[in-house]
Amino acid sequence: MFQKRQFLFLIATLTITLMFAQERKQDTLNPDVINVIKPYAPTISDAFKVKEAPTLDDAETATKKDIKYNIFSFPVASTFTPAKGKAAVVDKAKKVKLYDNYATLGVGTYTTILGEVYLNHELNSGENVSAHVSHHSSQGGIEDVLTDDNFLDSKIDLSYSKLTNDLDWTVAGGFGIQSYNWYGLDQSIFTQTTADTLDVNHNFTDAHISGGINLEDGIFKGADILFRRFGDNQGSGENRLKLSGTGDIPVRDEIVSTILSLDYLGGNFERNYFNATEINYSNIQIGLAPTYQIKKDDLTVNLGVTLTYLNDTEAGKSSFFIYPNINASYRLVDEYVIAFGGVKGGLIQNSYYDFSSENSFVSPTLFITPTDEQYNAYVGLKGKLSNAIGYSVSGSYKSEKSKALFTNNPIRASNNSYSYGNSFGVTYDDVTTLGFATELSVDVNRNFTLGVKGDYFIYNTKNEDEAWNLPNVKGTLFMDYQINENWFAVANLFFVGERKDVYENQTLASLPATPASVIDLDSYFDANVHVGYHVNDRISVFVKGNNLVGENYNKWQNTPVQGIQFLAGGTYKFDF
Repeated sequence: MFQKRQFLFLIATLTITLMFAQERKQDTLNPDVINVIKPYAPTISDAFKVKEAPTLDDAETATKKDIKYNIFSFPVASTFTPAKGKAAVVDKAKKVKLYDNYATLGVGTYTTILGEVYLNHELNSGENVSAHVSHHSSQGGIEDVLTDDNFLDSKIDLSYSKLTNDLDWTVAGGFGIQSYNWYGLDQSIFTQTTADTLDVNHNFTDAHISGGINLEDGIFKGADILFRRFGDNQGSGENRLKLSGTGDIPVRDEIVSTILSLDYLGGNFERNYFNATEINYSNIQIGLAPTYQIKKDDLTVNLGVTLTYLNDTEAGKSSFFIYPNINASYRLVDEYVIAFGGVKGGLIQNSYYDFSSENSFVSPTLFITPTDEQYNAYVGLKGKLSNAIGYSVSGSYKSEKSKALFTNNPIRASNNSYSYGNSFGVTYDDVTTLGFATELSVDVNRNFTLGVKGDYFIYNTKNEDEAWNLPNVKGTLFMDYQINENWFAVANLFFVGERKDVYENQTLASLPATPASVIDLDSYFDANVHVGYHVNDRISVFVKGNNLVGENYNKWQNTPVQGIQFLAGGTYKFDF
């Protein structure tokens, strides 16, 4: 009881003392207003990171005590039952089945037959053999043509290839036959009676063998070889052998890429166009083209030169040519604006095979000689307008000596079926060409692509009145559209501007002789569409429409093309 009283007395004493101290503290406060004379200039002290376990200077450092946390939880009643999780469904593209072989067959108007077979077989890992056979023919039927206008183009190619870790090599060979007609008779002059006496058929035969090898390591990088025998049913024949090898030659710790080439051409025609004198031609070219590349940031420069030795074995003359081979590109704005330019040149080996491939109505009476392309200077811009749109704009100036130009052969009194103004020869002249080109490509998505290209040329000739059969304007539009999984469509539209050709009647007895005159060939527009449907992975059917504008235009003088053409067929893919 006494202890209890003492405890109560002690509490009361402490309470009175604290109240008295609080009252004294309040009395010391000054309620007056305080005027601050110096303006306040706040500053921020440097921030520093407080160490979690600072270093102590104590003689003995106490061990940090582990703290254990306990959560006093108790269960809460709940009726919520979570649903089981499911993985999101991802749409996977159907894996496309690829086949090694296919066969195509189509038939169409003008009794057109189109056939193609490609076979490929893997003998071992990296070892393949393949065969390709194609046929395209038409029985003709162009309106108002006086002679046969049918054509045929059949080819077969075989190849063998082998791939190893260090190199790959290929050997190939083939044979082809083509048949055309000199049907370009001027119907304002000749009648059906004259046409019935002419055998205007002209056949070409082509046999070739080629090979190539590529190596991964070493100075020698690869080589290619081609031998071609080309001839016709008029007694003409031509041989061509091309060899080339590439290598990287080290020069003072730098690499100079070098191409060494050999090009032999030899052939003959039984006569020239004006008399029975035989035409023989033969030459050999040896070329050396070293190139050194410089790369620095966004600039790439290739510095090179082409050295060519020409030996005209038929004429017994030889010449030496030096051509520039320089090009550069610079990224002005990443992938969006890239400037490019360069200047190059070369000795172009003209051949009967190349001339007949470009113009199938040539006569077997050609004089063939190389073209000296002294230089071709060009400059332009290319890049992207967006991720889906690419563009290119360029200008060029080219100088060529002995440039080959196709001209309509004059009408002559002759027993030859190609001497009625229905065939073409080749004339040579020094030509300079100023050109402008624009190109736009659009990849809307993986299923739709579109390309547009336009060219404009200005020619200047030295001896000839015109740059014969060369258009000033050319334009092309290409579209590829995968409509859906089954349907697809391809379209190709092109425009060719006006050309100039020559017309001359020399000694045809039934007509008065006329001097050579310039003929204007109208521009033309052609539209081709290909629509197909995939029945399944193996079978596809298609319909092709050519020259849908329906214009029987003249690509060459007096040689109208077939009008609207339709062809339907199918393709079958398979494996052995």
